[in-house]
Amino acid sequence: MAYSGQSQKAQKVMAQPINRIFRYLQNRSRIEVWLYEQVNMQIEGCVIGFDEYMNLVLGNAGEIYSKTKSRKQLDRIMPKGDNITLLQSVSN
Repeated sequence: MAYSGQSQKAQKVMAQPINRIFRYLQNRSRIEVWLYEQVNMQIEGCVIGFDEYMNLVLGNAGEIYSKTKSRKQLDRIMPKGDNITLLQSVSN
């Protein structure tokens, strides 16, 4: 095989969202969910289930209001996948 002199670069492979959610589920990680058009409120909780549409079931969940810095406990909630903008792990 002959190469045209171009060096090969390692490509970063973006993790699929379902793989990331499955890892959060396995590790029982606490995550923060940002919702579409809800800029003043995020949801925090532990993933206890999800489906192929990225609908999540969060346990021990709560709403966090960024303007007032207040929290509202929800226990269990199911955010729909089409409303989810961002998922991130919460560092304790």
